[in-house]
Amino acid sequence: MAPIRRAVSTSVLALALVMPLASGTAQASPAANHPRPADSTATSPRVLAVPGTVNARDIGGYRTYDGKTTRWGVLYRSETLSKLPPEGVNALAGLGLGSVIDLRTGPEIQADGADRLPAGVTSIAQPVDDTSLFAFIGMVVRSKDPVYQQQQLGGGKAELRMEALYRAFVTNAANRAALGAAIRTVANANEPTMFHCSAGKDRTGILADTILRSVGVPASTSEGDYLLSNQLRAASDAALKSQLKAAGFMQDPTLLDPLLQVHSSYLGAFRAQAVADYGSFGAFLTEGLGLDALTLFKLRFRIVG
Repeated sequence: MAPIRRAVSTSVLALALVMPLASGTAQASPAANHPRPADSTATSPRVLAVPGTVNARDIGGYRTYDGKTTRWGVLYRSETLSKLPPEGVNALAGLGLGSVIDLRTGPEIQADGADRLPAGVTSIAQPVDDTSLFAFIGMVVRSKDPVYQQQQLGGGKAELRMEALYRAFVTNAANRAALGAAIRTVANANEPTMFHCSAGKDRTGILADTILRSVGVPASTSEGDYLLSNQLRAASDAALKSQLKAAGFMQDPTLLDPLLQVHSSYLGAFRAQAVADYGSFGAFLTEGLGLDALTLFKLRFRIVG
């Protein structure tokens, strides 16, 4: 891991939201031939044992309204793959991926690095705007000013910023186009697909939510998948905050919690905006994301067994 001062000065978001592991954080080892989901949660064996990640998982095994189940080994979600060590790349190769959809913006990729992928895996850029969250976190942390940091993040301001970010996933036409294109990629794939952003929790979370709900997974079940990021990222986020405090960047690093975590209110803002703008979730899929009936049918056939 790079010295923290250098990491913050060059890319705070890369440290604060992308850092796959802090020093001393445990990481599962991959299976010999295929990183099948490790039994890392109390509810489902879905977390992938890919070194260099903490939030990589399979979205299989979720029940739909009609009693079917999303397939294992077809669609994966993750945080950035730019920090994978060689053994992480090897473990990723065991998934048999055909493509990886990168939802990060250009500045994020420039600061954090391109994905480290196995040979033969296609990287597909579908950037979704983070409404300057990347730059904002860097500005606040680099200030080292506890009064300024409280003014920017305290009193619910950080939560409001995150809810605005989630609404912009709907209101920004380029974001809708990217999300729609990502879903078409998944629907038309012949090999397993993975999608990710930086931390694997916000843009990745709403794309996973949209896909799961569109194939018939109940909203409450999909929300559980979304919130799982908090459990999986808890240890690395705690280590990060400890390091920021020790290095003198923040007296109260818990101010970052609303930016590091996912909340039901954030997902609710995204869902509510989709309904407010398009009248229903179904209309959001067709009118907002530009998905036709054939694509939605292929998506369901691809993901649900």
